[in-house]
Amino acid sequence: MANELLQLSGLNKSFGGLKAVQNVSLTVPEGSLTALIGPNGAGKTTLFALMSGFVRPDAGSVRFAGQDITSQAPHLNARLGMTRTFQIVQPFAAQTVRENIAVGAHLKEPNRRAALALATDVAARVGLLPQLDKPAADLTVAGRKRLELARALATQPRLLLLDEVLAGLNPQEIAEMIPVVRGIADGGVTVLMIEHVMQAVMNLAEHVWVLAQGQLIAEGSPGVVTSDERVIEAYLGHGTAARLRAAAAKEAA
Repeated sequence: MANELLQLSGLNKSFGGLKAVQNVSLTVPEGSLTALIGPNGAGKTTLFALMSGFVRPDAGSVRFAGQDITSQAPHLNARLGMTRTFQIVQPFAAQTVRENIAVGAHLKEPNRRAALALATDVAARVGLLPQLDKPAADLTVAGRKRLELARALATQPRLLLLDEVLAGLNPQEIAEMIPVVRGIADGGVTVLMIEHVMQAVMNLAEHVWVLAQGQLIAEGSPGVVTSDERVIEAYLGHGTAARLRAAAAKEAA
């Protein structure tokens, strides 16, 4: 059985009267590629913020690599090996792609030459090698998404939290990005991804957790959770599962 790299126990977070995360517990095995899905407003990004130290929980704990890191500052968590990406990509626009990636490398590599060399290696892994000397401001949306991924990867993480790294991409760009994410996982980095693109979830994730209204409502393989009636209701509304069953029965008759 794989070691549990990340353990969340009874996490809660409210903002005023809004219960954004309610009693969430889950474990992420080392070496896995897993996903957290759910409708908009489910609390997924808040949960990532609680894991990584950007937000303090009201209750519950976060353990990473056997160490209690609850409420620990994000830069300290990053030094331990937990790094996250953000939905809204904000590169250093005036710097080159190489220099942007080197910013991530400097977390653990103080030598400038070594950081730039690592940036080149990481760029090759995410498909940015031909654009290394281009200003980050000149990248397409897809290029910026790859750059965000590269900066996180340059910190040499054990666990990479990907927050909708495929959002805003067209179908071809998504298809091109899926093997990049798989390659990162195959290279030994544990990946937990928040994702709305179900094509990617079905292709990549070994295990999926489903969050709705701040609560975990289902977990299992992608095939299991996407056929779960609670998940269908959460995404498509009350009564949808019954209507789909009726339609299927009618078609079969």
